[in-house]
Amino acid sequence: MNKSGLKFAVLKAKCSPVPASFFGIILGLVGLGNCWRVAAKIWYLPAWIGEAIMLLAIAIWLMLLLLYVSKWLWVREEALAEFEHPILCCFIGLVPVSTVLVALAIAPYFRSIAVALFVVGAISQLSFGVYRSGQLWMGGRNPETTTPVLYLPTVAGGFVSAIGASALGYREWGVLFFGMGMFSWLALESIIIQRLYLLDSLPKPLRPTLGIQLAPPVVGCVAYLSITSGYPDTFAHILFGYGMLQALILLRLMSWLFQQPFAASYWAFTFGIAALALSALRLVERGMTGAMAGLAVLLFIGANIAIGSTAVGTVRLLLHGKLLPPSIPVKSA
Repeated sequence: MNKSGLKFAVLKAKCSPVPASFFGIILGLVGLGNCWRVAAKIWYLPAWIGEAIMLLAIAIWLMLLLLYVSKWLWVREEALAEFEHPILCCFIGLVPVSTVLVALAIAPYFRSIAVALFVVGAISQLSFGVYRSGQLWMGGRNPETTTPVLYLPTVAGGFVSAIGASALGYREWGVLFFGMGMFSWLALESIIIQRLYLLDSLPKPLRPTLGIQLAPPVVGCVAYLSITSGYPDTFAHILFGYGMLQALILLRLMSWLFQQPFAASYWAFTFGIAALALSALRLVERGMTGAMAGLAVLLFIGANIAIGSTAVGTVRLLLHGKLLPPSIPVKSA
């Protein structure tokens, strides 16, 4: 696919069914809900706020899951076009990843259901990650189609499954999933950065995918803390520090990233933002004080503002009938 073909695939304006990328909404909401759960413990904030956010995330997940399954049943051509797209296919990994996060949301209330959802989600994300990685290993990929969405099938899946496994009491499995996510991240990072350094700028509609660049170090930090105990060690600090660097770079690029009107694609920033705040909160929960305690407050407030603003903007788009993105061109038979 050449550059003009890539832009056509991304920009062709025609209404489409719900894309897999919408499951990124669940990642942002559950991430924020987890921030409130930890904040309620360490700062004695109202616990019901976090639970209300989790309930909202579960409701949206159920709705999106029904719509996504319906897409495969009734608009199969569009679903297959998404599955075969060199960029958008990776968003399909969000479906099982969001399922693992929903398991975390309901774990305090319905453990058996949470375990079932975790097993389904973890196996599904691993299966999709193996399938997608196998495609990449065969080569023939246009470098211009390389974006941070490549992290979703293996890195996001591995780290989130590590968090889920540990939370449900399966730490040994959590360590395995952490290894999958960690080394997949290290392998992909240089490839993605090379593309950003050496090739043309990402088209405006794809620039929000850079928000995903923030997620690996900070979600990895949360995952690492979930499989360890005691006072946070040096490696946890290293992961958090690299996450802070990614956040600062994204802040420096804000005017460039937001050159297009607000769209649902900006939810790509929210999981990393929530995980950055959550990792700071977890570090404080595990005994860190001083500068980290103050930073946790600032990041928590920032996460609420950023994710709350994204949610308000999404509702506004929905009310104006502009929420759905352009459709994916379907290959003619």
